[in-house]
Formats: sequence, structure tokens, C-alpha cells
Amino acid sequence: MSDKPIIVIGLVIALVVLTVPFWYALAAGTGEAPPELDLPEGQCVAENMAAHHMELLNQWRDEVVREGDCSDIEVNGKKYAKSLTRGCLSCHTSRQDFCAKCHSYANVEPTCWDCHVESFGN
Repeated sequence: MSDKPIIVIGLVIALVVLTVPFWYALAAGTGEAPPELDLPEGQCVAENMAAHHMELLNQWRDEVVREGDCSDIEVNGKKYAKSLTRGCLSCHTSRQDFCAKCHSYANVEPTCWDCHVESFGN
């Protein structure tokens, strides 16, 4: 007797088991539209902030806290502090209305507020 049918059945079972997380996530998706954010006028520090803000914040943290570089950055002639509270929150003044909406939608729990003290709104 050939082992071919057993191998094929084993491969099919392995394929099903390995793809269950994908199918589960697809079926359990929220179906919700991304939240509408009240964006301030003008341009942010970077155009791709929605997708890459954590990379920028981590870079700023490393530069300011670990390297001692507290210099401001300049974008289109406007200076911004390398700071969550003095930089980002000077335009995006409400943590609840801005940060929390997207983080809740994306089901992430950032650790920003473990160290930072809120000085604006909520």
C-alpha cells in the first residue's frame, strides 16, 4: 500500500491548522470603519504619521532621553519639540478624542502614559 494518501491527508490537515488564525481573524473582524479624527489645520511633522507615529516617537525618545539631544525639529519652517506632551499634544489636544479612538480601533494599548503625565484635557 502507498503512503501517498496519508501524506496528502496530513498536508491538508497541516494547511488547515496553519491557516486557522488567518480565517479566524478574517471572520472575527470588527467590520467597523476607521474612526473619524478631528485633525488640526496644517501639516503634521510627517505625512505618514497615522502609520508610523510610534517609530517617530521611539526615535525621539532615543534621541532625547538616551542621547541628550533636545533640539527641536523643523518641518516647513515650523519648529516642533521632540516631545509627546509639548510636541504632539500641542496640536492634538485631547487624548480621548484623538489617541484613544485609533488605539481602541486598532486594539492596541500603548505605554506612553506609563511615563508621561497628561497636561492637556483627558
